Amino acid sequence: MLAGHGINAPFREPSMKNSQRQKKSTKARKHSPTAPTDLRILFTCVGRRIELLDAFRQAARKMRINLEVHGADLDRTAPAIHRTDVAHIVPRIGHRQHVSQLLKIVEQHQINAVIPLIDSDLLSLSKSSARFAKLNCNVIISKRPVIEACADKLLTYKLLRDAGIDTPETWTPMEILSRRKHEFPYFLKPREGSAGQGLFKIESTAELRMFIKRDPDCVVQEFIEGVEHTMDVYAGLDGNPRCVVPRRRLEVRTGEVSKGLIVKDPRIIWAGRKVANAIDGFRGVVTVQCMVTPTDRITVIEINPRFGGGAPLSIYAGADFPKWLMTELLGRPLRIQADAYRDNIAMLRYDESLFVDGSFDALLAGAKKKSTERTERKT
Repeated sequence: MLAGHGINAPFREPSMKNSQRQKKSTKARKHSPTAPTDLRILFTCVGRRIELLDAFRQAARKMRINLEVHGADLDRTAPAIHRTDVAHIVPRIGHRQHVSQLLKIVEQHQINAVIPLIDSDLLSLSKSSARFAKLNCNVIISKRPVIEACADKLLTYKLLRDAGIDTPETWTPMEILSRRKHEFPYFLKPREGSAGQGLFKIESTAELRMFIKRDPDCVVQEFIEGVEHTMDVYAGLDGNPRCVVPRRRLEVRTGEVSKGLIVKDPRIIWAGRKVANAIDGFRGVVTVQCMVTPTDRITVIEINPRFGGGAPLSIYAGADFPKWLMTELLGRPLRIQADAYRDNIAMLRYDESLFVDGSFDALLAGAKKKSTERTERKT
């Protein structure tokens, strides 16, 4: 069992000694043609992504890769950080030391690839991707213009519309309020937001004015009645879409799917591939959300250029994203059968506790610091 991997494993901080031993063992393995290949991947903002880390480990074992999983987060209360091989506590996203600290980790531990896992980390890493490349580290991330467009609902709408993709009609507050005739209901959401927060169905002019006043920086969209699906699109390191896996969202908790079902619908797959082909700059795994209406209209509502929270379902069904990414990172030939994954596989998530030994004060040290920073910003 890898160090740090297990429910009862102690929290392991990085050390220079570990890094030096790692370099020596790497040199020794170069002379052995049968030895596993070394690969070190840093996942940022690991949060609760234990399933995803386990999927990478499982793929690495099958590929005879000696994978070292590094995880970074704000404090030790992030469950997945206790399931990494080397854990790193870093400043919050937006802090002036956030990226520089990640660069230090990459340099010290000879990280081969960085995989960001939340939206708010994408832009700063895309701006700094060249600095990581100088350290021979591949930041698996879409191009900066794509990230900027996907982070802004109005820009997403314009990007999809200009590409000829069916997407809900979208207005700014000024545009919607200037309309003489309304067609309720509408759907209001923050212009920049995630995790399903700040979403409202608008039924009247009074509600429209009230919610716009509450959040002037919002967008208003035509309301689409239908079933929501998320598509996991594998674009790899070259941006070429090779596989699209539709997942029907059966239940969502705090913006993340808790129950989902693989739906191998050729129409939805075609829609996802059309988005990936039309928008230049996707890399890695990208999630594309759409609504399927009772009249079979498939309209794209959102794009998140990162691993989605429900990606483990697609991986379990046979779309082995971790294997494919590691294959590309190692420069090996990549062979993907786009439709080889299984249909009608359901994911039913449940709560599970992770128990950690250690001082309660030490465990919450990062969290207390974060709370203090927020208080200082308010004052």
